[in-house]
Amino acid sequence: MTRGRGEPARSAEATESDDLYEKLKAYEGRAAAVAGRGKDPVNEPMIRHWCEAMGDTDAAYTGPEAVAPPTMLQVWTMGGLSGHGHSGRSEAYDELFALLDDAGYASVVATDCEQEYLRPLRPGDGITFDAVIESVSERKTTKLGTGYFVTTRMDVRADGEPAGTHRFRILKFAPARSRPADTRPRPTAKRPRPVINRDNAGFWDGVAGHQLLIQRCGDCARPRFPWLPGCNACGSPEWEAVEASGEGTVYSYVVMHHPPFPAFAVSDHADAAGPYAVVLVELAEGVRVISQVVGVPPGEVRIGMPVRLEFRRVDEELELPLFRPVGAGVPGGVR
Repeated sequence: MTRGRGEPARSAEATESDDLYEKLKAYEGRAAAVAGRGKDPVNEPMIRHWCEAMGDTDAAYTGPEAVAPPTMLQVWTMGGLSGHGHSGRSEAYDELFALLDDAGYASVVATDCEQEYLRPLRPGDGITFDAVIESVSERKTTKLGTGYFVTTRMDVRADGEPAGTHRFRILKFAPARSRPADTRPRPTAKRPRPVINRDNAGFWDGVAGHQLLIQRCGDCARPRFPWLPGCNACGSPEWEAVEASGEGTVYSYVVMHHPPFPAFAVSDHADAAGPYAVVLVELAEGVRVISQVVGVPPGEVRIGMPVRLEFRRVDEELELPLFRPVGAGVPGGVR
């Protein structure tokens, strides 16, 4: 190829990237899986396990007219540890990944998924599916490294009828090289401000007064959180605010590593540039609150850990309800 006057010279890396991208694009539209078949029909035990794990008690998922939660769509297509055998992923999909691996993009991380539901799934439905390589992005540079986003689309059928679509996107990347620490002073990071509206203003008024307020339905007396204009159990618009005791346990948690966000490093043990734990705390009153646990390293947070409410000012303008471990033998805990 001849370069015209005034055109910038292209690096060997850029040319190599363009050549690889053309090869990757050739796989768009090719099958990722053909005539796949779910290992089990839709069944009540799996629905029950899912609902227990998610804490979903909706009556639609039990009884003789039960349906599966819509978000279980992909569950019925998964092959488990032993895979799907001959109905697994296609040669084209393996070839695509081999191209990326050989070019140095050997690391992988799931980035997001989208689902569309066409009909309810009921116990006894037999699940079949096909999948296609829908798109491959141009080379992108992220915090994790440089690579390509690959999107697959799975079309799911129940007893031969279209039931839904599942799009799954991953990043195949080469990890970024570590750089020397930037020691230049930076502005102090602040947490995002909460959105306060007429439905939740009472909660934030309570925080200002060092009270963790939840709602209790005026008709069925069911407690609820977060604050809502009406009861999600009986539909009543009547409610009252009650102060929670502040006692609870860690119901679930996730330790966030990327991207680093110093404003969330509020634990007494946290490095401002390091990971932090986001927890779902189940209060003694039976509702769950998303927050953080302080006084313990993120890696030592555990499901079932008893915690107690405390209020902490995270910057000069914002105070938040956080939680601290309690009990003898709990790292960072208080009695």
